[in-house]
Amino acid sequence: MKLLNTSILLFTIISCHAQIDDELAPSEPELQRISYVSGLDGIERDYFLYLPRGYYNDSAQKWPVVLHLHGNGERGNGKEDLMWVTKHGPLMEAWIQKRDFPFILIVPQLHMLGMDTIKDYITTRDTSTIPKRLLKGVPERTAIGNISSYRDPKPSSLPYPKEGNIRGWYLVENDLIEIVEDIQQNYRGDVNKTYLTGLSYGGFGTWYMASSYPNTFAAIAPVCGWGHPDLMENIVEQSLPIWCFAGEKDLIIQSQHFYPGFRKLNDLGFENYNFTIVPEVGHDVWKPVYQGEEIYSWLIKHSLDD
Repeated sequence: MKLLNTSILLFTIISCHAQIDDELAPSEPELQRISYVSGLDGIERDYFLYLPRGYYNDSAQKWPVVLHLHGNGERGNGKEDLMWVTKHGPLMEAWIQKRDFPFILIVPQLHMLGMDTIKDYITTRDTSTIPKRLLKGVPERTAIGNISSYRDPKPSSLPYPKEGNIRGWYLVENDLIEIVEDIQQNYRGDVNKTYLTGLSYGGFGTWYMASSYPNTFAAIAPVCGWGHPDLMENIVEQSLPIWCFAGEKDLIIQSQHFYPGFRKLNDLGFENYNFTIVPEVGHDVWKPVYQGEEIYSWLIKHSLDD
């Protein structure tokens, strides 16, 4: 992947990006589009970079970093499709709902890879459902628990290999890790406080990236995505803290599939994990998880230098 030195400022105009005097009010949050060339296909794409309130007040301050991987329904071409990644997760909370998060957020978009030809919920998606940042106030949230789909409740084996779902985040692992390293080096991202979370397809991607780069992340939080037992050994070797979430009524990613991975963790003597099944919630368990405070306060208390 080739990183480009271009960025597009969205919505927020700051007259000067030099160090702001500490006596002034904290700088406002900022959302940027950063361009890069993907190693998967050699085509230029963008990802979103959220810089938190006060980022420009101290040019020496290091900031915690969260890499968020979206679900299957938000994939696209990384250009005009990019706004789909604001629909769910930490970026929606920070930018659309205007919550004051002390993180740099990295939010890339997974390539379409033909999914729009086989998934109706991608083919028919409507841009009017993407929440928009308002000049005043915040938009009304959508209801929790409105996503469901029937699946056989008692399959005999794990339905996916260790990489997760087909055409998933594992295909762009080099892009992801190079983006993280660029933000750590050039945007004062804290290498000891870099975290990883994702939902559904992104939950599987979280497990995969954590196993492939266990020294990069201080903690991970996969949401409605289980980890394959074959991924666990690297995670245990690094003692990587985990908090995993599933929806009690999720018939797409069923809670029973999470247990083989956790049994492998137990067999390896690893105890630094939490598994929370959220009651009365379906596949969109990511809504109560990311709308809450606990996941963020849990992530930020972890550091590689502890």
